[in-house]
Amino acid sequence: MILGKVVGTVVSSQKEQSMESLRFMVVQPVDTEGKATGGTVVAVDAVGSGVGEFVLYASGSSARQTVVTDKRPCDAVIMAIVDSWEIEGVEKYHKGDAARAAMR
Repeated sequence: MILGKVVGTVVSSQKEQSMESLRFMVVQPVDTEGKATGGTVVAVDAVGSGVGEFVLYASGSSARQTVVTDKRPCDAVIMAIVDSWEIEGVEKYHKGDAARAAMR
């Protein structure tokens, strides 16, 4: 799993039939401080995430192991919305904490 931030959406009016009901989100990988670490990926949203939320996503063959993506041609899937994370006893992020909103 990779920690990321949803930074956008992708709309496609025509797609492979097995992908018809799926939403696509643009995800920016981030480090444990919430800072961008590389290029963005387009991921299938299996959990109803929104722009600005921190998420956990998987890529490669692991992306096809959720109920939503099983046997579908996808290479990345958002499988969790992050509520908080802690590193060495220090809370680095908590969803809804206005004091940490600048991290977003």
